[in-house]
Amino acid sequence: MKQQLLMIEDDTRLASMVGEYLSQSGFDMAYAVDGHSGLNQLQGGCDPQPDLVLLDLMLPDMDGLEVCRRIRALPGALAQLPILMLTAKGDPMDRIVGLEMGADDYLPKPFEPRELLARVRAILRRRAPDVTPTTQRLRFGSLEIDRDARTVSVGDVNCDLTAYQFDLLLVLAERSGRVLSRDQIMEAVRGRELEAFDRSIDVHMGRIRSAIEVDAKNPKRILTVRGVGYVFAKQQD
Repeated sequence: MKQQLLMIEDDTRLASMVGEYLSQSGFDMAYAVDGHSGLNQLQGGCDPQPDLVLLDLMLPDMDGLEVCRRIRALPGALAQLPILMLTAKGDPMDRIVGLEMGADDYLPKPFEPRELLARVRAILRRRAPDVTPTTQRLRFGSLEIDRDARTVSVGDVNCDLTAYQFDLLLVLAERSGRVLSRDQIMEAVRGRELEAFDRSIDVHMGRIRSAIEVDAKNPKRILTVRGVGYVFAKQQD
C-alpha cells in the first residue's frame, strides 16, 4: 500500500508540482489550501489517514505554527503525525519556533524536490517498525520507553513527545553512558543523506527534558557535555 501524504499549501502551482514529483516516487497525495481545510480533513477521518503532513508556514487563514499546534492537540494517533514544515522564511529563529511547536523537520523554500523526497523518506523510515529483535521496553528508574508502542512514561505519567523527539530519546537511551555528538545523533536518527540543521537538536533536547526530567533546568537523565554533545545517564532515580 502506498504511503499517504497531506500537503497543506495555498500555492496550488507549487502543491501540484510537489504532488506530481512525490506521486512519481510512490506516494499518494491529498491537498488542502488553508489551515482550516487541512484540520477538517484530519478531524473528519480522511481515508486513508495520512502518514505525514507537509505544512506551509504562511497560510491565508492561520499560520502554520497554529496549525501545527492544533494537530498536536488532536486526540489519539493524530497528535503524533509527523509534520514537515515548509516556509519561505529563512530566519533560523523561525525554524526554532516551528520545532518548538512540534514540527519534526523544517525545509526552507525554495527547495530541491530531491531534498524534500529525502526528508520525507527519512521521517517515514524513522516511523517504520523496528524488525531487529530487541527488548521491547527500556527502563531507567521511573522512566520507561516502549519501543513498539512508541510511548514514554515517567511513573504513571505519559510524556508528550513528537515522533522525532521519541527517536532522539531512543538513540540516546540505547547508548546510555556514551557521549554522542550532535552529528552522531542526527546520523543515527536520520541517515547520512541529509545535511541537518545542527541547532535543531538543542531545541528538541529542551522539549524532551521538559517532558521527562523532574527539573528541566537541572537535568539528571540527559546531560550536556560542553563542546561535544549529549549523554544519557545510566544511573537515574
